[in-house]
Amino acid sequence: MLHHLWKYTYNTSKALPLEQLTRWGLHNATVVRNASTPELYEIAAMDPLSPDPETRQGSISSTGAMVAYSGRRTGRSPKDKRIVIDEHTEQEIWWGDVNIPIPKKSHNLLEQIALQFLNTRPRLFVVDGYAGWDPHSRLRIRVFCTRAYHALFMQNMLIKPTNEELKRDFSDDVDFHIFNAGPMSAPKLVEGVGSETCVSVNLTDKKMVILGTQYAGEMKKGVFGVTHYMLPKQGILTLHSSANEGVNGDVTLLFGLSGTGKTTLSADPKRKLIGDDEHGWSDYGIFNIEGGCYAKCVDLTYEKEPEIFNAVKFGAVLENVEFLNKNSREVDYHNISITENTRVSYPLDFIPGAKNPAVGSHPKNILFLTCDAYGVLPPVSLLTPEQAMYHFISGYTAKVAGTEMGVKEPVATFSACFGEAFLPLHPTLYATMLAAKMNEHGTKCWLINTGWSGGKYGIGKRMSLKNTRSIIDAIHSGELAKGEFDNFEVFNLQIPKKATGVPDQILHPKNTWTNKSEFDRTLRNLGEKFKKNFQKYQSKASQDVINAGPKI
Repeated sequence: MLHHLWKYTYNTSKALPLEQLTRWGLHNATVVRNASTPELYEIAAMDPLSPDPETRQGSISSTGAMVAYSGRRTGRSPKDKRIVIDEHTEQEIWWGDVNIPIPKKSHNLLEQIALQFLNTRPRLFVVDGYAGWDPHSRLRIRVFCTRAYHALFMQNMLIKPTNEELKRDFSDDVDFHIFNAGPMSAPKLVEGVGSETCVSVNLTDKKMVILGTQYAGEMKKGVFGVTHYMLPKQGILTLHSSANEGVNGDVTLLFGLSGTGKTTLSADPKRKLIGDDEHGWSDYGIFNIEGGCYAKCVDLTYEKEPEIFNAVKFGAVLENVEFLNKNSREVDYHNISITENTRVSYPLDFIPGAKNPAVGSHPKNILFLTCDAYGVLPPVSLLTPEQAMYHFISGYTAKVAGTEMGVKEPVATFSACFGEAFLPLHPTLYATMLAAKMNEHGTKCWLINTGWSGGKYGIGKRMSLKNTRSIIDAIHSGELAKGEFDNFEVFNLQIPKKATGVPDQILHPKNTWTNKSEFDRTLRNLGEKFKKNFQKYQSKASQDVINAGPKI
């Protein structure tokens, strides 16, 4: 038996003060706090008490990454997320399908179930870390979990404190606690619980309980949701975006839903990566909220995404992948037999040229990426602050869905602020903050269509990556902002007349369509979809923002 090698006594330098455990009713005899990466590998791979037969914990890939499995849940469970409704949150939270209320007494019961489970495990992992690289506003997060994979994942995703910071900032209480008892199911008879999975957040008491899911992304996005609630109270705008920085220190934010090319376009060899997913915008500038990246790795190849491919090494966590060869442990990135949502988590410094610390100046440009499969939006257009608010609240892209008899049609998808699932407050609050910061710092906002040109999906062609990169280069150089513009009908957007390296005729999408009347009809139909979607936000939007939408 090897588990005694990691048993802590409470007089060690890394030990959590006993009162920090007993205050929660935790009395697990074996506490592993802020373990090193090799320690976590050893626990996961060698300890006979650690592997779970269902989740096959403990493999190591041929490139040195920890390979872990999350069991039945291989993605987030947004329908099972709950927020405690109390005298503080009742009037603050944007209640509805995104934020579902749960009574405080139910949360307290779930918390007790989670704590009892944590006490029965062979060991309890404790991970301390910061959310946010800005020392003026970063949140101190403490995670309790029972799997080495979860501990390493959160050590990657949070910002790791120095030994001095641990003593100074984590010896007493912290800003938020996560109790991850994912292997234990939630009791469905508890009021407010809808299934065996429940992610319950108490924003007033600053605690989150996870039951019935071992998917690590619940912790990452749980922290993100907490920052979306806590940081705006400090005047800090939280953003579901990537960010990079040019050689002159100019910062660009990139927003976009899945399939828009955000990951690919953020990884610009001419610019430094600040972060790939979650950021804050404070009075000091932009900062990454995370200490690492959580990238999709389905169909991952060195040729397509060399930086991510090379990041799959010792210290990274591969989630729900299969092996090409179980003897060599070579990963089969094309195998989706477990899930299409295969992932890899790794520290930010695994990416060459990533900024450390991950902070930047106030952004010069903001890019809203959309994959318009209807083929009617321009490759690039300049937005006014009011239009920026409208399109930020809309968060549009279009996906291609299969229909009967092989017919495929675009399906419009809207996600407020390009991350609706993580917003505890009304989207107009974040949009108002965005417009205010844009006006204060002279930030320009651009709508970039990476989707179709010359017709909708099935008729036209996908925008070439070369042209999109040339457009973004022209934004960064200042060329487009200084150029002349044409007005784009219905959406009332400003289209540049020229962009170096891009054919003039594609800049206005109507020029690329053979059937002009069909273009007009399709454009109007898309405008109607925007207007219908925006109706649910209009009650809290100003008339100027409502007027910034399409005119049919």
